[in-house]
Amino acid sequence: MNVLPEFILVDKPKGITSFDVIRRLRRVYPDAKMGHAGTLDPRATGLMIVGLNKGTKQLEKFLKLSKVYKAEIVFGLRTDTGDLDGNILEEKEYIEISNIEIANKILSLVGSHILPVSIYSAIKKEGKPLYAYARQGIAVNAPERSMTVTSAVMGDIWEYNGKKYVQVTFDVTSGTYIRSLAEELGRRLGVPATLSELRRLSIGEHQVDDPTIITV
Repeated sequence: MNVLPEFILVDKPKGITSFDVIRRLRRVYPDAKMGHAGTLDPRATGLMIVGLNKGTKQLEKFLKLSKVYKAEIVFGLRTDTGDLDGNILEEKEYIEISNIEIANKILSLVGSHILPVSIYSAIKKEGKPLYAYARQGIAVNAPERSMTVTSAVMGDIWEYNGKKYVQVTFDVTSGTYIRSLAEELGRRLGVPATLSELRRLSIGEHQVDDPTIITV
């Protein structure tokens, strides 16, 4: 009799929901109870921790761990979701911003901030996630949350179709929304900005390049 692991590390592909990950794993473990520690948006990729059977009761211990993300941010565009899946709220022709200025503003994000959270987030209001209200066209105020960035490291910068993009690796505490950080970076630079790509690299000590990780 095969003994199931309590936890599975999964590299979520782009274009599916976190629940889709569970649905696919159920084809492999049809009799197991499952849950995951931390949602990733459909556009995002990277590490998810899935609990099986007894492991589902221990998932909470992963929720408060720090996380590392590699984010791709585009300047000159702002949407209602904080990423490219949303409706465009503001778009500007490309305005020159120096790489040094971008680097300095990225470094300024290190620390704790009170920032608005997208109304398309999974934060619950009266027991219902905000995105459920937003998709039904019900107006809700964007809540604000305390978010802490432990480190922010700038990567590549490039231009495409008149827009400037930058890669940033963020090390953040639990409850930090990378979409909010992308928009805040734009505010500090005086231009609209939104998240174009996101990959979760780690949750606590668990890494996306762990040799035991699986794809679904």
